Amino acid sequence: MLRTRVIPCLLLKHLGLVKTVQFSEPKYIGDPINAVKIFNDKEVDELIFLDITATNEKRKPSFELLSRIASEAFMPFSYGGGLRDIDDVKRIMEIGVEKVILNTYAFENPDFVKEVADRFGSQSVVVAIDAKKNNGGYNVFVNSGKVKTDKDPVSYAMQSEKMGAGEIFLNSIDKDGTREGFDLELIKSVSNAVNVPVIASGGAGKTEDLGLAIKEGASAVAAGSMFVFTGPHRAVLISYPDQNTLKKFLANYDR
Repeated sequence: MLRTRVIPCLLLKHLGLVKTVQFSEPKYIGDPINAVKIFNDKEVDELIFLDITATNEKRKPSFELLSRIASEAFMPFSYGGGLRDIDDVKRIMEIGVEKVILNTYAFENPDFVKEVADRFGSQSVVVAIDAKKNNGGYNVFVNSGKVKTDKDPVSYAMQSEKMGAGEIFLNSIDKDGTREGFDLELIKSVSNAVNVPVIASGGAGKTEDLGLAIKEGASAVAAGSMFVFTGPHRAVLISYPDQNTLKKFLANYDR
């Protein structure tokens, strides 16, 4: 296994998989169960699933779909989307999800992060931070990137760690789906401010991008477009680098 985790991040919209660009224009890419089977074959160590419409549609997670994913996945996976109730978190854990990813509700009710951490352990709680550049700085956005807040990602990451988050999932809205590389400034600022692992997301297009994010302090890297598209016209092709190739390349950056 790699010391640095390289995690496919898959976006759920209802029962299908989609991919966005800067949180907009979701493109259908296929069935999540088929994707899991492919990633099983590729010996991927970990997956992330994010339901991008659950919160704004005010609905609970798709428990039946998550049960099907859990029955197929050979690797641990995390889930985020529509989690606002401790009983729903318990149900998610019982299904077999390793970690829950909290975003909008964690921002609205930071005590919920503490409640989940106290109940299930900090290692089970990831706080997602969606950040966007604004007037030379950054703002945290919630509700799938639709609502701007007055918080900056550094202070919010520190607050989330204090409330019990075991990891920070840091996503650049500006870079999302562009395949132009991570926002390295954002990764460095947040990684330097907290003591918990930071998963960098948003912008990966090639293996070198993963290494640069690690160099700036990310403990793990997540990517979507890099693993589901090929070519300039974004043809759908679910893939993952060969484990030996990744291991050799990232050995120069692993800490």
